[in-house]
Amino acid sequence: MTVVLSVPPAGPAPALRLRPWQPDDLPALLAAHRDPLLRRWLATSLTGEAEARQWLDAQEAGWARASRLSFAVVADADDRSPLGHVVVKPTSAGTAEVGYWTAARARGLGIAARAVDTLSHWALDAQDVVALTRLELVHAGGNHPSCRVAVKCGYVLQDLLPAAPPAFPAEGHRHVRR
Repeated sequence: MTVVLSVPPAGPAPALRLRPWQPDDLPALLAAHRDPLLRRWLATSLTGEAEARQWLDAQEAGWARASRLSFAVVADADDRSPLGHVVVKPTSAGTAEVGYWTAARARGLGIAARAVDTLSHWALDAQDVVALTRLELVHAGGNHPSCRVAVKCGYVLQDLLPAAPPAFPAEGHRHVRR
């Protein structure tokens, strides 16, 4: 199944598309993961081509099993240079976790919020793919930009999560959208 979502332009910000990751995205994926700020917040950081290929394969397998519905975020006018990533990972009956990251060159442009909001609407409406009624967005407590994205996208702070090393060395926030 191939799903492509359109994100309309917002003021001076260009239109975006959310499309499945492709093998040709490997260089952009590795470039994004070289960013120290991105690595600071991600549980998994890709450092080489083999890891990046495995990650891309996992995205494809996730679509096949409807267990990881991930999208590369690209400018509508430039399909070859992903600006970020958004994903819906079903965790239990009717619930899924939403995750995302934005490449350094695309931060501060409202891309994350627009992509997460579009993904969230789709995930709650895409009953033919997976039946969801609750989305959770979890981020590190010190990641204030992610907190702003969650609130901007209609996610309400549900609770504070204790640290759970090694995957989550610091406390976190769980935001929920229904």
